[in-house]
Amino acid sequence: MTLDRRGPDPVRSTLLDGASGDGRIAHGFFSRAGGVSGGIYRGLNVGLGSADDRAHVMENRARVSRWFAQDPARLVTVHQVHSPDVHVATLDNAADRPKADAIVTRTPGLVIGVLTADCGPVLFADPEAGVAAAAHAGWRGAFDGVLENTVAAMEKLGAARRRITAVLGPSISQANYEVGPEFVERFLARDTANKTYFKPSDKPGHAMFDLRQLTLDRLHASGLQAEMVNDCTYADEDSWYSYRRATHRNEPDYGRQISAITIKEDPHGPAF
Repeated sequence: MTLDRRGPDPVRSTLLDGASGDGRIAHGFFSRAGGVSGGIYRGLNVGLGSADDRAHVMENRARVSRWFAQDPARLVTVHQVHSPDVHVATLDNAADRPKADAIVTRTPGLVIGVLTADCGPVLFADPEAGVAAAAHAGWRGAFDGVLENTVAAMEKLGAARRRITAVLGPSISQANYEVGPEFVERFLARDTANKTYFKPSDKPGHAMFDLRQLTLDRLHASGLQAEMVNDCTYADEDSWYSYRRATHRNEPDYGRQISAITIKEDPHGPAF
């Protein structure tokens, strides 16, 4: 294992930081920086489903936990399946990894996160209620309602949507997301207004899809304060893993980055 002693250096959102004026919520959109994986996984690969060395993946996940000043056992992720399903994380089920694509919690000290490699990671917080969430919003999850289901699950834990702040992290941009005609037809069959998320590509019958705008529009339609981190996972190889980039290169596998959030046990403790 080659140790990178720099440690993780996640991107932060001023919107989420500003919403947590008392420092109750900490979050980060973790890039490849500060990990121990090598080769095509170079950096902070946290993907349990990747073919990377298991010891490297576990060390990378531990580094994410330690960035939040938490034990690795407090890092909660799920088995993502591109569903609209939401998992409620507690101390009792922190070790579980159910099939779901979003996690909500009101338990201080749990670090909840979603893994991505082009899909949209969305972090949510209502610091006043002490409720946080993380959602994996690929096209299917966003299309089928994972964002709206996440907000509903937060409300059941005491959050109020007028107070919820949501931030879409680094994900693939429209300029790098080409789709086929059957994909476009699926969206237009649901609602012809969805045509706004497509523009023609250079390939006949294909289109460039704006997953990021779709995600933001659905967050705003849910009544949330929302913004996005503008980084494109496909375009910036030094910083981010990308499934589509790996596919275009015929690489056998790809790494996954994590976006994570926690309710701090001591809101007056060290700032992140």
